[in-house]
Amino acid sequence: MSKNLKIFLGISYLLLLFAFLYFIFTGIEVSRLDDFSYYKELQSDLNIYVSKNIIYNLIYFFFFSIIWVALLGFGSPILIISGILFGQWLGTFASIISFSVGALVLYSIGIFFFRDLVTKILEKKLGKYILLFQKNEFYYFFLYRFVGGLGVPFGLQNLIPILFGMKKINYFFASFFGFIPSFFIMNTIGAGLNSYIEQAQTFNVFELMLSPEIYSPILMFATLMIISLIIKKKFF
Repeated sequence: MSKNLKIFLGISYLLLLFAFLYFIFTGIEVSRLDDFSYYKELQSDLNIYVSKNIIYNLIYFFFFSIIWVALLGFGSPILIISGILFGQWLGTFASIISFSVGALVLYSIGIFFFRDLVTKILEKKLGKYILLFQKNEFYYFFLYRFVGGLGVPFGLQNLIPILFGMKKINYFFASFFGFIPSFFIMNTIGAGLNSYIEQAQTFNVFELMLSPEIYSPILMFATLMIISLIIKKKFF
């Protein structure tokens, strides 16, 4: 059963990835990728489409993100896309909820089907943290999310609590609150890119980096990294 499920999840992930890439690239004119006006046209069309169907698009994004995270999908590009599509605040809200639910789904699947496999892969690498998490699972897992998972890939981060049998309600809310700072920053970058493309007439990398919509979240990200290093050194 476990082997069949792994095959099913692997195939499902690949199908979802190919469907997503097909949807993206079939709507792209490759010959115009070096033309900034083309990106302005795409940005304008996206804004019109999303604003006309905001509720439906949020629902589509919500379920896509849940499935994406549950199938071990990477996080950062989807967070930037949510900022581009829905803006700084709504994108942050939508991505935090959908990623938290998706991570919980993956965790639940992992508990039932992949406990032994996850333990075999991660116990040696992260065994020193198990006793720490067991002292206060919510508090330390929240910090773990906050510091970006100590360099562990996002998909594996979602499975680590299997090692110490974390309660699902604590898992969800520790993820939810731990995601907020980094998700807000990534969505702000996405919204900033959208704003820059809308306002600029030509592309200039220096103007992009010096625009408040971009350098502000980059400064926030740098600050978050410093705080994360301090937390990591003190608690982990």
